[in-house]
Amino acid sequence: MKKFYSIAAVALAVLTTFASCGSKEKTEDATVSEARIEKVKTQQMTTTTITREVVLSAVLQGYETQNVAPSVTGKIEHIYVEEGAKVATGDNLVRMDELQYKTAKLTYANLGVELARVEALLKTGSATQQAYDQLKLSYDQTAENIDFLEKNTYVKAPFDGVIAAKNYEDGELYGGQPILVLTKISTLKAEIAVPERYFPQVKAGMKLDIRSEIYGEEQVFEATVERVFPTIDPASHTFTIKVKIPNGKDMLRPGMYVNATLFLGEEEVIVVPYQAVLKLQGADNRYVYINRGGNAKYVPVKLGQRFDDQVEIISDEIKEGDELVVIGQARLVDGVKLEIVK
Repeated sequence: MKKFYSIAAVALAVLTTFASCGSKEKTEDATVSEARIEKVKTQQMTTTTITREVVLSAVLQGYETQNVAPSVTGKIEHIYVEEGAKVATGDNLVRMDELQYKTAKLTYANLGVELARVEALLKTGSATQQAYDQLKLSYDQTAENIDFLEKNTYVKAPFDGVIAAKNYEDGELYGGQPILVLTKISTLKAEIAVPERYFPQVKAGMKLDIRSEIYGEEQVFEATVERVFPTIDPASHTFTIKVKIPNGKDMLRPGMYVNATLFLGEEEVIVVPYQAVLKLQGADNRYVYINRGGNAKYVPVKLGQRFDDQVEIISDEIKEGDELVVIGQARLVDGVKLEIVK
């Protein structure tokens, strides 16, 4: 029993010694941390007026596209154009089988003769008003039918454009597929998805710059926001704008992929040197250090627009007049003492 007490006493003494050493080391580490001073350079943050812009991607479309699809079926007698042809408003595009149209014109001519005869008899009392009215109704209906058949037998271009597709040849029987597809390219449009946070700022009439990789960054095409769609897509958290793009030189084409720079007006923001912003390893989180009462203060930030070697930073914890650490920030930890070097 005495031997057991002796062993326990020794063990207790050893544990007490280790605990004492551990406490002493922790105290020494804390003292070292408190005594640590890092030399840094700082820069006072000020607000800068910038032109707020957002770059978005889009695919161009013809401003108007119409399927040339007559409302009468039958044989296609002649197609006047080929794919890629430019046409003007009123140009002939397609001639369908003329039989129905010519028959209607003959019927209309005969009804005109008969109507004149009945009108003369009505004046002498040899025909009734009812007979005249029925004949006049048939005459007017035939006139409307002729107008309908003329438009659908001799199909003309409703606007200036380019033939984007041709699906039939002369002599083929017209079915459900459009004979031609006409697209207006002198003016183009694009429907662009914009992040929902910009919804309050985007208005009809705002200007955009359109750029295509085909022509390089220097070639800019001006565009205008024509319409702002009123709803937000709950899946993508975006809203849609319709953009109108003049294309007088025909340099752009429907289907092209472009970048659109939308200008949202001027704003007062904080812009800092890009190198002052640090990135958390293994993540895309960004942060900076500021001088808060002589100690380093860790502040998470979001990046806004980039201006060469400067970048906009966004954070509720930063305000104008704060001192940003611009040199020596990579060595800092939150709370370490700072020595400001001029």
